[in-house]
Amino acid sequence: QASAPEDHSQHQAAEAPTTPSKSPRTSAMAMVGGNHIHIDYSSPSVRGRQIFGGLVAFGEVWVTGAHKATSIQFDKAVKIGEKEIPAGKYGLFTIPGENEWTVILNQVWDMHLADDYDAGKDLVRISVAPEKLLDTVESLTYTVNETSKGTAEISVAWDKTKITFEIKNL
Repeated sequence: QASAPEDHSQHQAAEAPTTPSKSPRTSAMAMVGGNHIHIDYSSPSVRGRQIFGGLVAFGEVWVTGAHKATSIQFDKAVKIGEKEIPAGKYGLFTIPGENEWTVILNQVWDMHLADDYDAGKDLVRISVAPEKLLDTVESLTYTVNETSKGTAEISVAWDKTKITFEIKNL
């Protein structure tokens, strides 16, 4: 006995939006000496725009992505610069500069852009030198690479700029 065709008309709202986000949410992660490091971010594209010193201002706190702040999570305690950071989830911000960037881990990770950013809740700030790239990285990209047992390099690349900083398991 044949069954009647199912009515799928109520499923329209569940379909993906017809216009995909220009800054889709994505993630980068790696196991580093038994420590799961997970970065969740929105990945905007260059799309012919001037990025640093244009769309992203020099000298101002940036969510290092788009829309919602970028978060970074560690299953185990780590050391960034000289600072020990407990296991947990944090906001990852930067202050881009022409010759130096500041990388910031903040206690607050759940915010839109840097609207509610409070420097008083920073856990660590480190300075890094930006690297000029020959080829354009169209979509903002984070990578987490284990460089030796218990040590990882985290890099952020977009347009013709890349920054890298190190995290060590405690």
